[in-house]
Order: sequence, then C-alpha cells, then structure tokens
Amino acid sequence: MAKNLFLLFEIGGTNMQIASSRDLKSLETTHAVKTPRIFEEGIALFKKIGREIARGEKIQAVCGGIAGPLNKTKSRILTAPNLSGWNKKPLKEKLAAAFDCPAFIENDATVAGLGEAHFGAGAGRRIVAYLTISTGVGGARIVNGRIDENALGFEPGHQIIDKNGTTLESLISGSGLSKRYGKTVSAIKNEAIWNETACLLAIGIANTIVYWSPDIVILGGSLMKTISLPNVRTHLKKTLTIFQSLPSVVRSKLGDSAGLYGAMVYMREKM
Repeated sequence: MAKNLFLLFEIGGTNMQIASSRDLKSLETTHAVKTPRIFEEGIALFKKIGREIARGEKIQAVCGGIAGPLNKTKSRILTAPNLSGWNKKPLKEKLAAAFDCPAFIENDATVAGLGEAHFGAGAGRRIVAYLTISTGVGGARIVNGRIDENALGFEPGHQIIDKNGTTLESLISGSGLSKRYGKTVSAIKNEAIWNETACLLAIGIANTIVYWSPDIVILGGSLMKTISLPNVRTHLKKTLTIFQSLPSVVRSKLGDSAGLYGAMVYMREKM
C-alpha cells in the first residue's frame, strides 16, 4: 500500500479540488481551482493537475464526488443545475482513460458526509445526517459508517418548502441568494436576510430530522461561515417540537476537505 498513489477529487459548482494519498488514511498534495464550466476543459485541467501530482508515477485509481444526481451506473451526472456543462458527459470513462486506471464517482455531498462520519464531527455516531450549504444545497445519510441504501441518491436541497414548489436550495444556497437579491453573497450585509436564511435552513433541518432520524446533523459548505449556527439552533427548537430532545446540530469539522477524506473511505470500499 505504501508505494501506491491514488488521486482524490471533489468537483463542486464553484471549485474543484484534487489531492493525492498513498495509504487512503491521510492526504498529501492538494490543489484547488475554479471548476471550468465546459466539461472538456474540466477534464483537460484535471488531467494536467493529476499528472503534476504524479510526477511520472503510476496512479492506481481515481475517486471522488461531483455536485449533482448520478445515473444508475455512477458514471456521469444527469441534471446538475450548477454544472450544466457537465451533465450527461462520460466523466468516469474520461477519468479512467486519462490516467489508465479505475475511476469511481459519487455525489459530492454524499462523499463529504462519508468523510465527516469517519474523520470529522460524525466520528463514532451511528446515524449521521450531513448537509452542505454552498453554491447549491446537498446532503446524505450515513449509517454505521456507510452510505445509506438508496434508489436515486440524496437531494435534500430539493425538498419542497411551500405549495408553490419552492425548494430549500433556491432559498438558501449561494446561487439562490444571489438570484433572489441580485447581488453576490459576499455583498449581502443585511442581518435580517441572514436571520431569515438561518430560519429557512432550520426548516430544512427539521424536515431532515423527521425523515432521517439522525444522531447528529452536520452542516458544511461555504455559507456556514456566514450563517449563524446559534440562530439556526434557536429556530430549530421553535420549529420542531414533536421530539423531547433533538440531535446535535454542528458545523463540519473537516471543512472544505470533507469530500477528499470521504473519497479515501469510498476508495477503500471499492478497491
């Protein structure tokens, strides 16, 4: 195992990370770049960075997550709203060909949840609910350290919040907030807006708890650097009253690296 070299990745709606590992327990070199909008440009950039990391060494396998629902064979994303240029493109096939090795892909939030369950805030917990609030909103249910069985994947960001079909993602994600208020997230300074966002997130968490019944809810993604966790907890207590006690609601421990750590776990399961 010590001589093997593995590539790990996370392809999000805004950024793409590529890292290496030899023991699938720790990360080595990590590169972060903007995610190209065009699939072919993304593959070319991935190949360039991967070769720079490898420095001529043979890569044993490539594994990671991408933002969006996958097809049944886990070989491509289908309808990702924030990566439309990657939809239905042969990601797994192109990565395998680029490095002449096996390639494995999963949803990025699912892989990040796996990372948090093993290395992060969910370590030692039996049922982990992970939500990421970033360019989009995603998440996954991890049970006993494994991705819970599912037929279609997990898309908690697309839960319907009102009778008009409004989704949680459209209300609290980075792309949703920018569209609603006509400015970048960093330019939104109104505390009332962020308090409302915390309230809406609490509703999403309440729905997640009543369906997934987790021991812990972990919140990741770039917007959790701005959204007040105490406000979220306060709104949640007011919103969800059916249970005598609620699971812990905490921030991600691994931050932006959660998906890379999860990719190590996923790779160990596949190899």
